[in-house]
Amino acid sequence: MPLVDLFTFTRAELTSPVQFLGGRWVVSAYDDVRAVLADPVTFLPDNALTAVTPVAPAALRALVRARFSLPPTLANNGSSSHADLRRLVASFFTPARVAAAEPRIRSLVSERLGGADLVRSLAWDLPAIVLMDLLGLPNVDIPTLKRWSTGSLEFFWGDITRERQMELVDDVGDFHQWLVKRYHARDGELFCALADAGVSAEDSAGLCYFLLIAGQETTTQLLSTALRRALQDRSLWARLPEPGVAESFVEDVLRTETPVVTWRRLTAREVVLSGVRVPAGAELVLLLSGKETDPRHLAFGYGRHFCLGAGLARLEAAVTLRTVAEHEPSLRLAGPEPEWLNLLSFRAPKSVAVTR
Repeated sequence: MPLVDLFTFTRAELTSPVQFLGGRWVVSAYDDVRAVLADPVTFLPDNALTAVTPVAPAALRALVRARFSLPPTLANNGSSSHADLRRLVASFFTPARVAAAEPRIRSLVSERLGGADLVRSLAWDLPAIVLMDLLGLPNVDIPTLKRWSTGSLEFFWGDITRERQMELVDDVGDFHQWLVKRYHARDGELFCALADAGVSAEDSAGLCYFLLIAGQETTTQLLSTALRRALQDRSLWARLPEPGVAESFVEDVLRTETPVVTWRRLTAREVVLSGVRVPAGAELVLLLSGKETDPRHLAFGYGRHFCLGAGLARLEAAVTLRTVAEHEPSLRLAGPEPEWLNLLSFRAPKSVAVTR
């Protein structure tokens, strides 16, 4: 199977719980994926942020000029430094801080009602605004941040040409340089905390690069998917304002149609998964969504790299769905099937057109 098929395959197309596709081993059984994520010694996180499409020499030179680097910090860190860095970042995502964000989320949703495309008018920037608030990062130009972060997702997780890499590489480098400048200026709570903890500028920029992308792009994708799914079921849409309905629905979306569809690991030694022998140095692609009949999912990962923003993403999705359904019960999906974001690890509708 050619590499591109890895970007579009579905669970139903797999013939084995461990299958070699496009040069990678796709692992789909829940117990296997959970075991892989639970063992960072045998299954290394080193490739978590590695570009899926090899970076062309010209693009690589541009990254070098921008002094771009992604040192092991969080998602790609299997070293002893991970625990302290994770603890520092986790202090910004405590249950109390997340819960305190609910009025702000509800207010932002209310301000964005009435749009013809719920992705553009609501899901696109709301998570970024909430994240910047939570991390104490003021004066962030949200449209620029979104351009940088969507471009970075495509650059590192897309099946793209060399020409497309060159179109995106300047934004990737500019984003990284902006993070370094804010660190040196101690501009914002997060950067002050990193500097006070003795984290270097390089490590801080690498950490924040992924945090500021994953912390809001995946929630934009979750909101987009959940809104579209909810509007396909008129009975559900009418019940979303009821206590607990939105929360249960969000969990079902995460289980069956999570926007973070895969994650990656490297085998440190030869292993056997579901009776299949996988060699050392193999790249694994782990399916995080559950089967239709399986109540379990791993949408936020598992183990030491479990998503720090899981509680925030769940809250944003539930509050958004409930608020929109309360204020706009007559919403209906409109237009043709939307274009979808199809990256190795991220999938979501790019638009949710509605009519009233």
